[in-house]
Amino acid sequence: MPEQGQGQGQGQGQPQGRGQAHEQAHEQGRMRTRRAPGTAWAAQAGVFLAVAFAAAGMCGALQPATGIPPEVVQLTQFGPAVAVAAVALLWPGRIRQRLAGTLPTLLTRGRAGAAAGRRTALLLIPVLIIALCAGGGLLTAGSLPVTAPRAFAHPLALVVAAQLLGACAEEIGWRCYLQPLLRTRFGPVAASALVGVVWGLWHVPVLAQEPAFAAGFLLATTAMSVILGLALEGVRSNRLLLAGGFHTLINLGMLYVTDETAAATAPMLILGAASLAAAVPWIAAARRTAHTAPDEIIVATASGAR
Repeated sequence: MPEQGQGQGQGQGQPQGRGQAHEQAHEQGRMRTRRAPGTAWAAQAGVFLAVAFAAAGMCGALQPATGIPPEVVQLTQFGPAVAVAAVALLWPGRIRQRLAGTLPTLLTRGRAGAAAGRRTALLLIPVLIIALCAGGGLLTAGSLPVTAPRAFAHPLALVVAAQLLGACAEEIGWRCYLQPLLRTRFGPVAASALVGVVWGLWHVPVLAQEPAFAAGFLLATTAMSVILGLALEGVRSNRLLLAGGFHTLINLGMLYVTDETAAATAPMLILGAASLAAAVPWIAAARRTAHTAPDEIIVATASGAR
């Protein structure tokens, strides 16, 4: 009898052991599934940033050989676009969702009205920032180093078109790819600020300037990135041209109004302060609407970052 009881106990224990092993394997699979999006997100961000920095360096090294003047367009600006192409080759199944809303699409009337207000506000911000910079320059230096368009050997229309092309080559990486990618892991302000810091550090030559100049530049890129990120949060169409237009207006203002070629510290600190002042209302508005429904593009890209 005891031997029979032992046999029964062992017979009953074996199914339980198999069941427990099955449950453990299932739970491990679920844990791997939960970890996979985070791992994929980190891999995609790492590849994008590595290629963006490396491609920008190579393009910058090639610029003297091309004979293209930097005031027309800087070839380093094409680094982020090359990086987007690289991640598209490695993760082709996710790139369409990542770049959702990059190009113009048909919108419903209600959404078009709301988006139009954001577009107008976004494109007016560079004018405000440059105006604040001009005012700050007049107060601190007593003069404004305005550069006449004829001072450059190239027509203004060519400079504007080339600047827009270069800005869009950057923004397809920063605001159309990296921003939605980080939004799957962070809130809108944090994601925008992180993109702004990376955007600033990506301008490697700036870091060789004196610390105050570099600090002003990083403050400017971070604040402007927050403005762009929050403004594009509710825009589901033509995001590339909007971000590129904003970027172009800033670049043209720095080129013709604040004389970025001089690399002076005071104007850069003023640019940083002006950008921060322009970002404050956007941050305040984001806090007020923090509990509203999330952006549809973020929802579409957050379901498994493969």
